[in-house]
Amino acid sequence: MSLHPIAHAVTRPDHPAIIMTGSGARMTYGELDASSNRFAHLLHARGLGPNDRGGDAFAVLLENRLDYYVLNWGSQRAGTMLVPISTRLTGPEIAYILKDSEARLLITSPRFAEALETVRAQLPELEVLVLDSGGEDDFAAELDRHSEAPPENPHAGLIMLYSSGTTGRPKGVKPAPPEDSDPQAPVPLLGLATVGVGMPGDGSMVYLSPAPLYHAAPLGWSSVVHRLGGTVVVMEKFDPEEALKAIETYRVTDSQWVPTHFVRFLKLDPEIRTQYDLSSHKRALHAAAPCPVPIKREMIEWWGPIVNEYYAGSEQIGMTFAGSEAWLSHPGTVGVAIHGKIHVCGPDGEECAAGEDGLIFFENDNLPTYHKDEAKTAEAMHPKGWMTLGDIGHVDKEGFLFLTDRKSHMIISGGVNIYPQEIENLLITHDKVMDAAVIGAPCPDLGEKVVAVVQPMSMELAGPSFEEELREFLAPNLARIKMPKLFDFRPDLPREANGKLYKRELRDEFEARAREQA
Repeated sequence: MSLHPIAHAVTRPDHPAIIMTGSGARMTYGELDASSNRFAHLLHARGLGPNDRGGDAFAVLLENRLDYYVLNWGSQRAGTMLVPISTRLTGPEIAYILKDSEARLLITSPRFAEALETVRAQLPELEVLVLDSGGEDDFAAELDRHSEAPPENPHAGLIMLYSSGTTGRPKGVKPAPPEDSDPQAPVPLLGLATVGVGMPGDGSMVYLSPAPLYHAAPLGWSSVVHRLGGTVVVMEKFDPEEALKAIETYRVTDSQWVPTHFVRFLKLDPEIRTQYDLSSHKRALHAAAPCPVPIKREMIEWWGPIVNEYYAGSEQIGMTFAGSEAWLSHPGTVGVAIHGKIHVCGPDGEECAAGEDGLIFFENDNLPTYHKDEAKTAEAMHPKGWMTLGDIGHVDKEGFLFLTDRKSHMIISGGVNIYPQEIENLLITHDKVMDAAVIGAPCPDLGEKVVAVVQPMSMELAGPSFEEELREFLAPNLARIKMPKLFDFRPDLPREANGKLYKRELRDEFEARAREQA
């Protein structure tokens, strides 16, 4: 079995490696291989390559497009450190990541021209290549100057992902160096893909990627599909009906989602949901956030027992996995550990009993660090050398992990610990609610009060009568102390395209209000 696009370029050069659903642009394995080689030479020509710190860094600020994979696979031959940057960030935030990562080259597109002005002003020495610029800094023109031949002494590269900055400055997750520097050496995710999920290695897979490629899961899973010789179908931007249409049009066999995608699917008119042929769809992965039990159950009823869940993080310190059957027998679980050993610990660092909530740690021999932040690295470590992603949860007697919430999201109201996820999971199941976020806002009496920020299906619903309807909806399943003191209705919430909610923005807003009223 060939397990790398280099091999597939030899045996199946005309097989489609990437298809963009919006533009219809395509790239074959032969074309991907040639362009990746050119990019590896480009990096080397600019003095970027392997080093004892994991590789010289270059950054990518791009929308979803074919070129993202050229940059990824080229870096995987040049031994460099690719730093994907969120397209949601502002110019100063982008400049901060570029400086912090010590990136020597930025590759971007005209879509980010405004942010690029700020970057160039703050980092005048930074080298920049722009796709479709047509000028001296044009990426394609520079790429064409280099050979399609494989680089001499190819070396596996790394990817340094930055946190989304939901609780402060984004921090780079610096992975440990690869155990094998050969670019074609197997990677750990291949085992989960083939053995755990059942993805075939015969090149027949068609994988739908609906999320931004600057995130870990979309880039990581689609790279695994390329190693297996499949076709990656990429959505420029997620739309629930367009995603269903893509599954039918391209005969998609595999896909990767987040719970927010599931919610959007289920809010579609039932007639729209049932008009598309999804019979080719064999495996659907989801992760990134806890999925409300009713939402997950309804997705399994609709798509069948093909919905697989995993829990992990950019830090790659551990992973759990649960297929549909395991989840149905343990509703709400994110699975059992398949990478790393789980430890759930209380505030004193001692391990909790089965069923008792605590901070989740993973024990693993190969742990990352937070780039230039020894304090954050130390904060994430247990005295015994285990590492946490900052999530609260528990393990049952059978070893199934259940997530409660992020430690940083916990609300302390009147001395009581309240986890917003429970309230959000209830709100999102209301048929008139599109999205919901629950935060703690300053309160002189309670310390913090529970605030529900709600996106109704239509803003015409917003008002006192809908607030009362939501209170009545929550009351049977929610203790009085957890009932929101305030409902704030708005047309949308500050979410990343991968579903991650920017609660920091909401908390900052309410803290500013409290200061003004003081």
